[in-house]
Amino acid sequence: MLSKSDKASNRLRRKRRIRKKITGTAERPRLTVFRSNSGIYAQLVDDIDGRTLAAAGSNDKEKRSELAELDKTAQAKEVGKLLAARALEKGIDQVVFDRNGFIYHGRIAAVAEGAREAGLQF
Repeated sequence: MLSKSDKASNRLRRKRRIRKKITGTAERPRLTVFRSNSGIYAQLVDDIDGRTLAAAGSNDKEKRSELAELDKTAQAKEVGKLLAARALEKGIDQVVFDRNGFIYHGRIAAVAEGAREAGLQF
């Protein structure tokens, strides 16, 4: 059985391997997702300038009360929709999805699904 530290180090190894291949630009930023036990966070990153173009999380002030009533997977989907809305406001409609070493399943897939439903293409 893998210990927690083994799982974490394996995730970081996957993360580094993915990041070698993916880069975000201003026209097509990297949509990166972080999942913790209590929340989910997503941001659009321009790796060339080293800037975050848009961000959303399950603890956002404007959606916190609505998200508190939902389960974690539904929260993740709403975070994806919120991030997509903020991206479209800034004229960004294409992104590169970075699962950040997490398996594309459950909450990570829900963020991607929500972002796609709201209009982002990847």
